Amino acid sequence: MRARGGRRRARWVVLVAALAAVLTACSNAPPPPVVSSPVAQTSAPPADTPSQIMVGLDEVTGGYNPHALADTSTVTSALSELLLPSVFRPDENGTPTLDENLMTSAEVTGTDPFTVTYRIRPEASWSDGAPIAVEDFVYLAEAMRTQPGVVNPAGYRLISDIRPGEGGKLVEVTFRDEYPGWKTLFSDLLPAHVLKDAPGGWQGALAGSFPAYGGPFAIKTIDAARGEIILERNERYWEKPAAVDRIVLHRSDAQDMVASLRTGHDQFVLTDADADTRALLADLGDDVALHTVARDHLAEVLLRPVGPELADDDVRAAMAAFLDRGALIETGTEGGASADLRAGAQVLPPSHDDYSATVPGAGPPLEPDPERARALLAEAGYEREAGSWVRDGRTLSVVVAAPGQKEPYASIAQELSRQLIAEGIEVTTVNPPARELFSQTLAAPVSTGDDGRPLPTGGQVGIDIAVVPRVVSSDPASTLASSFGCGTGVDGEPDTGADSESGSENGGTGSGDGADGKDSGSSGEGADDGSGGSDGAGSEGTDGGDETDGTAGEATEPVAPANPAGFCDEDLQPEIESALTGETPLRQSLSEIEPALWDSHVSIPLFQFADTLAVGSGVSGVTPGPPLTSPFASAVNWTRAPR
Repeated sequence: MRARGGRRRARWVVLVAALAAVLTACSNAPPPPVVSSPVAQTSAPPADTPSQIMVGLDEVTGGYNPHALADTSTVTSALSELLLPSVFRPDENGTPTLDENLMTSAEVTGTDPFTVTYRIRPEASWSDGAPIAVEDFVYLAEAMRTQPGVVNPAGYRLISDIRPGEGGKLVEVTFRDEYPGWKTLFSDLLPAHVLKDAPGGWQGALAGSFPAYGGPFAIKTIDAARGEIILERNERYWEKPAAVDRIVLHRSDAQDMVASLRTGHDQFVLTDADADTRALLADLGDDVALHTVARDHLAEVLLRPVGPELADDDVRAAMAAFLDRGALIETGTEGGASADLRAGAQVLPPSHDDYSATVPGAGPPLEPDPERARALLAEAGYEREAGSWVRDGRTLSVVVAAPGQKEPYASIAQELSRQLIAEGIEVTTVNPPARELFSQTLAAPVSTGDDGRPLPTGGQVGIDIAVVPRVVSSDPASTLASSFGCGTGVDGEPDTGADSESGSENGGTGSGDGADGKDSGSSGEGADDGSGGSDGAGSEGTDGGDETDGTAGEATEPVAPANPAGFCDEDLQPEIESALTGETPLRQSLSEIEPALWDSHVSIPLFQFADTLAVGSGVSGVTPGPPLTSPFASAVNWTRAPR
């Protein structure tokens, strides 16, 4: 009996112990609401969550070289403001002002020869630790002197030498002549130490990203597929740090921009909005402030005098008379902000304080005149046969180009082609990639006959008409010389040399970049290695024995155009040089040059680009920026505002 009772007591002890264990286990797992509710109510964002500003743009894909015509875009301007150092930056009135974040001084220190001395802050460095120094000045100057398709190179072509000092932090630049516009040089310096030996050379520089930065921000990611660029505060920046941790630039269409501003997802948008989109943005009310931001470039049509057809002055004048400029402008602007900035002058943009229209008040190119165009073609020896214009058995045929599928250039080129086809002109429309168009096709050497007229292209594609951007400088004389000048050598004479390698080994900056040949059709600086390729008017493969009306004899040494138009007027060049060096006041020079440029029928300016800036209430410090810049000039001071 005792044994059986002992076993019962043992079993009860085991059961009680087991029950106690279960109850203890249950007591360690209280109901979820008791614990989770207070945590949800009292939790805060992690301490390292960045303050962030979201920005909607039409497009964010590259290239991103601010010195390449091919890369002209809103996002390129934005990134150069955020990432690259500049010697001078425009103040609120557009006057170049020394950027003391980078420089301690920059001043004229000599007049014979004209010399400017720059002193860089000792602590100024690239994001990889390399100092910002004289080599960055030399790299940019050499590229701007010798490479095709660059933005406003005229001032750099005046440089004869660059000398270093003080461990590379002093830069002494000498010029072959006085240059009042010297403060426009050396903006958006590039990191020479990583770019000078990079694959692809200058033409590949910043094609897809930035290898180093010298501004208040740095790139974290560029996601082309998602259409997004994330920038973060540059922790190596030696000056005032950015107020926000992160800026996100993202691609957005019109509907998304409006919705994102309404919900506060985006703090602001910068867009080439058409009339409908501008109306939708205006409907957002007082919570969104709208501004018009005039850009630093124009859309223009170039009638290039470098092919056997358009080398004829009468034929170019006929083309200009056929074109309905108003329809081209409407196609390109679609009623957006750019529509209010019709370009009626050859040099000054509509947003300039001294701008006034110089376009002839009646007839082409202000208004089309088909009857005059037909008369001009008849004078040039063409006859209308079966709906086409024919001379000496050859149909009048032109090639029209736009940079890739970039808008609005591609659409304008299509409308232009339609207009010419309707008048019996045979048109081939091509859309080479932007970098190829500017660095090769429009810069290809041109061969001429003994009378100076361009020879046939030898079966290769030459560009007769181009719809392209023209970037304007804050110094109009530099814009004039870059857009219409013949290019200059160190002796100050028009430079018609074709040596694409010349200059890179002389004086540290590419001085001595000319040959002695003369060419009345086009002339200028040498192109890069690709300039003599398969896509150029009168490339080196041209057979000098070919003949067309007005061309005969041996071909001259091919020369690369100094500007995308392939234009060089040796009678006009001294006046252009005089304006560039300040010998003649700009206003006086333009009074003579503007009528001559209109009479040449080489450039038909259409409109100045303008973006619509829509700023929501969730951000502070965003303004349109100084003239010809962008809102991103003030990004270091942006802050998020409570909604």
